[in-house]
Amino acid sequence: MTIEQHLATIDLLCARAFPARRGGVGAEGGGPGFHVVALVSSLGLGTGDGAERERAAEDLDAWREAVSRRLDDRWGPRQHYGVLTAQVRRARGEEIPEPWATLGDLVHELSLWQADGSGRWVALGVAERDDTDEIRFLVAVTDRDPP
Repeated sequence: MTIEQHLATIDLLCARAFPARRGGVGAEGGGPGFHVVALVSSLGLGTGDGAERERAAEDLDAWREAVSRRLDDRWGPRQHYGVLTAQVRRARGEEIPEPWATLGDLVHELSLWQADGSGRWVALGVAERDDTDEIRFLVAVTDRDPP
């Protein structure tokens, strides 16, 4: 896919109604107030330890950065959101809403924008925290503020 195709997917998610119930496979899918989609995956590469996994993560982070630059042009400078605070709050028993709870399990950091006129947040991140899972470049669109 191209950067333009990724931007078109993001635009579609910003315009699409949210599902009434949680659905999808793993982190991907949606539910009340959110959509989560893998824009690019490592296609089975990088599921183990070592240099291959590191290269796959770097490649997908380059995709994230390229799309982020275009969204910066569109909606202004991104906000950086480290998920550690949400993880700590969740570990203490606090309810963290989706998609933020799941994203906190998958990514180290998110790039965030509030999409003009939609009231929705757009978050980009590279899911690489689970060494047993393929690495994915994720986009989340939600009407819920980051915790």
